[in-house]
Amino acid sequence: MKTSCCLKNAISNSEMEKNDDSLLSTERQKSIINVTDSATNKIRLLLSSKPDAIGLAIGVKKGGCTGLSYTFDYVYFESDMYETVKFGDIALLIDKKAILYIIGTTLDYKDEKIRSGFAFLNPNAKAKCGCGESFAV
Repeated sequence: MKTSCCLKNAISNSEMEKNDDSLLSTERQKSIINVTDSATNKIRLLLSSKPDAIGLAIGVKKGGCTGLSYTFDYVYFESDMYETVKFGDIALLIDKKAILYIIGTTLDYKDEKIRSGFAFLNPNAKAKCGCGESFAV
């Protein structure tokens, strides 16, 4: 949310600090990962089958053809190990250890004749395997 110069002057300093903190937090969250509408809809569908889950966790682990692979898991309780990124009514919980590997990534969901699944468009990946399941930085 951008505020005009005049509006900023009308807000008290403490209110501006609160607004700046939340703006930085929102901007920081959006810089970690972006989610397409297709992926948002699929995540919403997945979470609807797990009503106790508070969100879907995304992480990175060693493995796969090129060294690192993405992980998904349902999260049922809040934890300091995650950075929560909200997209409307859904929450993605990003493993803080994975942030450096996925910062700036766009998560998409593709539903094609031969293969359906999540696709990571990761600007940090220097290499990835043919199936898109793993990557290297």
